[in-house]
Amino acid sequence: MEQVRWLINILIALLLLQGCSSAPYRAPVTDVSQPPPRKIHTHIVAPGETLYSIAWRYDLDYKSLAAANGVASGYTIYPGQIINLNISNTTPPPKVLKKNPPAVVKKKVPAVVSTPRRSGNTSSTVKKPPEVTTTKWSGSWQWPCKCDVIASFHSNGGLHKGIDLKGDLGDSVLAAGAGQVVYAGDGLRGYGKLLIVKHSDKYLSAYAHNSRLLVKEGDVVAAGQKIAEMGSTGTDSVKLHFEVRYDGQPVNPLNYLPKK
Repeated sequence: MEQVRWLINILIALLLLQGCSSAPYRAPVTDVSQPPPRKIHTHIVAPGETLYSIAWRYDLDYKSLAAANGVASGYTIYPGQIINLNISNTTPPPKVLKKNPPAVVKKKVPAVVSTPRRSGNTSSTVKKPPEVTTTKWSGSWQWPCKCDVIASFHSNGGLHKGIDLKGDLGDSVLAAGAGQVVYAGDGLRGYGKLLIVKHSDKYLSAYAHNSRLLVKEGDVVAAGQKIAEMGSTGTDSVKLHFEVRYDGQPVNPLNYLPKK
């Protein structure tokens, strides 16, 4: 009898060992946090870019960006040039006030400029900045098109840094204020065919997703002047994306445009 019990105990032990060995292996779970996002400290100038478009891309003030990189007031930059994006220790040069300036004063940019340090292949043609122009701006704004708002400004640092206005293909895009075109092209990802207009040392405005640009860099435009035609470049529907920047920072355009 004792021998039978001993055999039964041996069989039970063998069955338990077999069951344990067939259980699936589970690797230990470790909570690994994602590394922090990498902060970009420099930008390499691509053909067609201007100092204004680079400042716009990174939400920086163009004056501070120029000062941080030793770029003169003509704002000449070169393809392949490395732009330092750290402007934390930079103070923009003081603004020189003049008594009773004329409505438009044009100053010739010196033909000879110092050559900054370049990196990589810089054989591309240098894109000279437009002729420096001072425009008299009243400080008042007007709507850039006769259309309705379909997307609002987000102040939480998101990607939507302006408003979207619904229209039809080919509708007129108007300058929201008098100023000078400081960028005209399609080099900023997500904006399509883009215009940036400088209204003063503080204010810039942008008009994105156009089907056709009717002005070029350096052109002086009047408030209400047709500067482009509405389109869907860089997006999935026909609309105008309109932005306003103050010292390089996005602000809500609805705080400046007249109430409808």
